[in-house]
Parts: sequence; structure tokens; C-alpha cells
Amino acid sequence: ILGWNSKIHSIVHDIALANESRGRASIVVLGDRDKVEMEDEIRAAAGNLGKTAVICRTGDPKNLADLAMVSPATARSIIVLAPEGSSDPDAEVIKTTLALTNNPARQPEPHHIVAELSDPANLEIAHLVGRDEAHWVLGPDLIGRITVQSCRQSGLSVVYAELLDFDGDEIYFTEQPTLVGSTYFDAQLAFVDCAAIGLVQGEQVLVNPAPGTAIAAGDRIIVIAEDDSLIRLGRAGVPATEALVDARVGGLDPEHTLVLGVNERLVGMLRELDDYVAPGSTVAVVSAVEPPLPGFANLRASWTSGDPTRRAVLEALDVGRFDHIIVLADSLEPDRQRADSRTLVTLLQLRDLSETGGFDLNIVSEMLDDANRELAEVTRADDLIVSDRLIALLLSQISENRRLTDVFETLFSSAGSEIYLNPARDYVLPGHPVDFYAVLEAARRRGETAIGYRLAADAHSSSRGYGVRVNPRKTDTVTFAADDRVIVLAEGKD
Repeated sequence: ILGWNSKIHSIVHDIALANESRGRASIVVLGDRDKVEMEDEIRAAAGNLGKTAVICRTGDPKNLADLAMVSPATARSIIVLAPEGSSDPDAEVIKTTLALTNNPARQPEPHHIVAELSDPANLEIAHLVGRDEAHWVLGPDLIGRITVQSCRQSGLSVVYAELLDFDGDEIYFTEQPTLVGSTYFDAQLAFVDCAAIGLVQGEQVLVNPAPGTAIAAGDRIIVIAEDDSLIRLGRAGVPATEALVDARVGGLDPEHTLVLGVNERLVGMLRELDDYVAPGSTVAVVSAVEPPLPGFANLRASWTSGDPTRRAVLEALDVGRFDHIIVLADSLEPDRQRADSRTLVTLLQLRDLSETGGFDLNIVSEMLDDANRELAEVTRADDLIVSDRLIALLLSQISENRRLTDVFETLFSSAGSEIYLNPARDYVLPGHPVDFYAVLEAARRRGETAIGYRLAADAHSSSRGYGVRVNPRKTDTVTFAADDRVIVLAEGKD
């Protein structure tokens, strides 16, 4: 790990989890802080690291002599972090990557580099510097996309967190010679404890391909599994069809979104939202400072001056008339705890308005510090997005497997197949016990891939995973209620 910022504790923790099946492993950190301070802070914040040793060195990752101290040529992967407090963090990250790729003393073998950027405008030069050795994660862009997708689909952030962390189910690639000549849907039925979500054919990554796509020799199947040791074929299930519901076709209605607060991600987030919503949709932004609001194709944007933490401001907005509410963290506030405290005040006000007014609110909120998630859960917001935590998870995942870049790029984009939480009643009859093979068949009829479900009764229970079950065992039966959801991969809705 080259560089130091607030994401490092999560990254070290997650890579240590990934290392559990490897035996002895080490994480080497090169940062501009005192070696003992870095090691003590990691030891205190990252938790039990098992058999993984953490070694810290003080130095400048852009300096070739300092870089030599951590022997990058022997690293299985390299993560480059943006330094905190820098006036131009992207420049620092790009220079560090340049020091790696153009080091005169480097080995001929390619590096596997994962690096974070803030500004999409720097992506072009970053690609020139990193060439085929570096994979770039645009942090603000990622959080904006997840926030937009989550505000329209309660529970989606929980699904993403499940796929990104190393503590539950993750995404793997597996070659299964016995499935050569079978179809993609055959592969979905052939795994009992894994969920097939796509194929790798040559250099092409296909997420949610057509059900009849043939599996050829050398193709790899993309699966969700609890561990790579649990990826195995079983006896192919036969879907029962008695409780299945005919596919319903309908267009999108205009949506009305309220955004409370602003930060540097707002405009990019609204552009992403514009890609999803129907014409005639609106977004109302409330903040103390007027943000730039460019024109959009489907959205009509407006701004109101006000402090979102004030009860009178929220009451005047008539918050119950909005389909979605987004509470943004003030990422420019130097005191992260103060920024999160303001977010918590806004969430508590919204919850009280909901309870006293007798209406439901669909709220997604951004937190800066993962330590504040537990406090925020009392507000019963539908989704809580911890920015640094999600970026750290994605950096860690790609450092483990570079091919995941293509998979996550598809899932986080408005183009191609994404994750949707659709009403279960559109797939199976409520009140009828079904196994997951039946759900797979119901999704197949729509050109979708089912990967799990969400039970509304557990939506606000952290001990029950907020009702989300990704990669359920296919032979287990479940009885869906009217408000439950099926989690699917599907093409974007028009």
C-alpha cells in the first residue's frame, strides 16, 4: 500500500480477511508518517489481522529510493492511495504510479496496481501512465452512482456491501469443463451453493448474458460464492412453475427526488440520476450555498436556500410528497465528525416528520465515518452509504482480482445489466412456498438473473442483514410477502 489516508484501516482489515486461506502473508505500507505511529494506528483500528503481518515504512512513494524499501516488484498487488491534505491528490497518485511503471530498476513482469482518483478529467493521463498495469477507481463517481441507484431501490447499498466485503459472499471466476456445451441458464441451475451471474469468453466479460448463451471450452463462469473452496456443481435443479407470475410490462413514471445538502459529487450524481428517470422527473436541492445545476434531459432541477438540519426548513418542503430523499454529507467539512453529526440531525428530523405525519419516506444518506453507522441506524434510513468504506472495499477487491474491474464497471453503470430489487409479487405468487430454482426460472423469462431476495420484515434489522439474502441455497424454500423483493441482474429499464 503506497500512501496513507482514512481508507487504510478498512483496506488492511479486508485484505487480511482475504489472506485467511493463504497462510502466512504480509501487507507493506509506505507512507509519509512515522513508522511506529502508522503501525500502532493500524493495530488499534484494523482489528484482528490473523496470520497477516503489517510492516510500515516511512517515506515518499514518489521517490524511487524510498520505493525500493518496500520491494514493489515482489508484491502480488499494489494499492495507491491519495494522500490526505494534498492540494492535488490525483497528481500525487499519478506520480506514484509513474514511479512504479517507469522505474529503471523495475522487473520485466507487469505490476498489478489499483489506484484511486477523484477527478474524471485526470483519467486520460492516468491511463497513459498506468497502461495495462493499473486499474483506476474514481471514488466520488462511484459513491455518486451507488447513492443514485440506492435512492431508487431500498436495500441496494446492502447488496453492494455484501458483494464487496470479504466477510460474506464475493464474486469469483471458475472454469467448469463439465458444463461445456451447456447454456448460461444451465449453469445457474447447476450450482446449489453459488449464484452464476455471467461468463468470461476470451477477453469479454458478460454480466447477465442471454439465458441460451452457450458455454465453450476455456470459458469461465462468474459466480457469487461464500468462498472459492465452496464453488462446486450439484445436481441440477428442476424449477417448479406452479407459483410463477406472468411478466408484467410497464413504463416508468416521473420521479420526484429531494436532495438535502451539497458536496462536490452533486452534479455528477444528478447526471447519473438523469440516466435512470423518466421525462418529467424533478429534483429539488436544499442547501445553504447554491450549487451549479446544469440542464438535464429528463430532470428538471431547482434549488432552495436553507439549512437541512432545521425543522422549519424541512416542514416547509412537504417532504412526504417526494419519492426519494438523499441526504448528502459535507465532504469539504474538515471535521468529519461534525459533518456526520449534521447528517444525523437531518435524519432524525426526517424520521420524526415521517412518524408524526403518518407517511413513509424513502431515504438514502451518506456518512463519512463508518463508526457513525450504528448511531445513524436509529434514524431508520433505508440505506446508509459510508463513502470511504465502499471505496476501500472496491480497491481491496480489485487488488485481489483484476478481472473484477469489468464486472463492477458494468454493475455500477447505467449501461448494461445492473442490480435491481424488484417486487417479488412480479415473479411468484405471495404466500406460496417456492425454492430458488423457481425464482431463477421466473427471472429467466424476463431475461434476468436472480441472485437473492430481500424480506421487508427484516429491512431495519442489522442482525438479520437488513433483510438481504444474496446467494441463497437454491433448495431452501421461502414464502414471499407482498412487500418483499427479488434481487436480479437486469438491463436498465426504459
